[in-house]
Amino acid sequence: MSYFPAFLKLENKKVLIVGGGKIASQKLEHLLDFTSDISVIAPELSAEMSKIIEEKNLHFEKREYIKGDIQNFAIVVVAADNIALQAEIFKESRGSGTLCNCVDSMDYCDFIFSSYIKKDDLTIAISTSGASPAFSKHLKKYLQKLIPPDTGVFLQEMKKLRESLPKGKERMKMLSKKAEKYINDWS
Repeated sequence: MSYFPAFLKLENKKVLIVGGGKIASQKLEHLLDFTSDISVIAPELSAEMSKIIEEKNLHFEKREYIKGDIQNFAIVVVAADNIALQAEIFKESRGSGTLCNCVDSMDYCDFIFSSYIKKDDLTIAISTSGASPAFSKHLKKYLQKLIPPDTGVFLQEMKKLRESLPKGKERMKMLSKKAEKYINDWS
């Protein structure tokens, strides 16, 4: 079954990463595009992970995961190469309301990390529901080439227009025509 595409608002939602290696570092970098309220628990950190934590002034605890650590977290990402730990944290998340992602263990995931493009206010997510991350990666590269460099400026103009005009069919019609023209001019 495919995953439901959704964009989560991470404002006021704490995120926990369990693990400190290369994959944990990649997940951390992705999350930092959307929030900085991230804590990390790991017995060891890669040099890259350590650098990011220090630069972003993130909370880090150098230790093994302890049951109960996910309390007060909205999301937990388990990037530890320990299937038993992944299963334990996933099971614990069932009773806490915490969304869980265990890297490379689809059975222990409420959500997956899609490949995505983020350019100012534009975010495009690409998913194959885990069937082929390689395909997502290459499609992302292809799509990035199609996005005009001034997209961020255009989206800011559209945002200001939406805020300044009264709601209704006329506003929707005008904004739709403006968006269609912008896309047609660069496609």
